[in-house]
Amino acid sequence: MEIAQTALTFLGEQDVPWTSDWLWGCPLIVVTVTLHTLGLAYTSRRAILIGKKMEQNGSPRVGFASVISAMTLLATVLHGIEAAIWGIAYLALGALSKVPSAMLYSLSAMTTYGHHSLYLEQRWHLLGAIEALNGWLLFGLSTAFLFLLIQELSPSLRSHQ
Repeated sequence: MEIAQTALTFLGEQDVPWTSDWLWGCPLIVVTVTLHTLGLAYTSRRAILIGKKMEQNGSPRVGFASVISAMTLLATVLHGIEAAIWGIAYLALGALSKVPSAMLYSLSAMTTYGHHSLYLEQRWHLLGAIEALNGWLLFGLSTAFLFLLIQELSPSLRSHQ
């Protein structure tokens, strides 16, 4: 109980730096991870069915390459949409003032590329680091998803060698 009271006191204090960053960052992480998971889960079933159908039609290699390529493109599009969500948040919060800057900063933060001279307003610096944490989670999900597809579709490649 004492820990909960301390945490609530911490969040309620106005002088505590970065409280707003966490209050905005955590819901953004939940939204983007949910979107990413639903997008990948919905398409993975269809991708596996398409790959298996192409295998039955006698083109397992073409099916494998097509499905992996298409799903990689889909994951990339999802990452772009999620970066746009963060970019919109930066604009709404006044952390950045222009759409192209917000998108470029967001993609740089999400990918941890960070080689551009764009900076958030001073009070929102931690939010950029929180987005980088979100990027790690999203890229981990994409990697796991592609690995699952490779595991599902590669046995058919081995059986046709």
